[in-house]
Amino acid sequence: MSRRWKITVEFDGRPFLGWQRQDHGPSVQACLEEAVHRFAQERVTVHAAGRTDSGVHATAMVASFDLEKDVGAEKVRDALNYHLKPNPVAVLRAEAMEGDFHARFSCIGRSYLYRIVNRRAPLALDAGRAWLVSHPLDADAMHAAAQRLVGQHDFTSFRASLCQAASPVKTLAELSVGRVGEEVRIVARARSFLHHQVRNMVGTLKMVGEGRWTADDVSSALAARNRSAAGQTAPADGLYFTHAFYPGERFDDPVT
Repeated sequence: MSRRWKITVEFDGRPFLGWQRQDHGPSVQACLEEAVHRFAQERVTVHAAGRTDSGVHATAMVASFDLEKDVGAEKVRDALNYHLKPNPVAVLRAEAMEGDFHARFSCIGRSYLYRIVNRRAPLALDAGRAWLVSHPLDADAMHAAAQRLVGQHDFTSFRASLCQAASPVKTLAELSVGRVGEEVRIVARARSFLHHQVRNMVGTLKMVGEGRWTADDVSSALAARNRSAAGQTAPADGLYFTHAFYPGERFDDPVT
């Protein structure tokens, strides 16, 4: 009888074409599925809480799969990590799950972090892991403008043209901006996101931080329901999937 496993994974997205398996290049999903095969001699499909794009990272992506092999949680974690080498992917935890848990369909919320390094000097350690913005940014102004996007809205202006979501309406539970030294950190939390939504919101808020836009301009871009009305798509480098929420965890949408 098979057992369902939940794994929590971190990865550096730079070598990959994203989470989802691709015919024309490496993916995080394919690396994990191959590691499972090498360890257990079973072909499985590894499902994730979110499908990250090429170059996007994760500090705690949740994934699930079924395994016939009778083995303990520590063995699953350690064996997968052994067979994942030298890929920049690590299984932090493995848990045997009861019932019909599914990493994607059981997920009730997702959280992302976007990192901007705001300085003149180039990135030596964070190249490929953050967006370098050399012009001074006003993080407080960015945070104030970000609150115009919190709540339930039609996010067409922040949606990629290739987005396959059935509706552009999403409820954004949190969009907060803060500064820690020379780093500006943007946290986005929602039940689900449109394709490129976080990166498009970040690109728009950058213009506010530079003084080129006001909070009212952000509201106008949202109301336009037109992708060309909002700012640029921020690079994948600075985006991290940080948390998947499941029943029993606190995740509250705002009153809208």
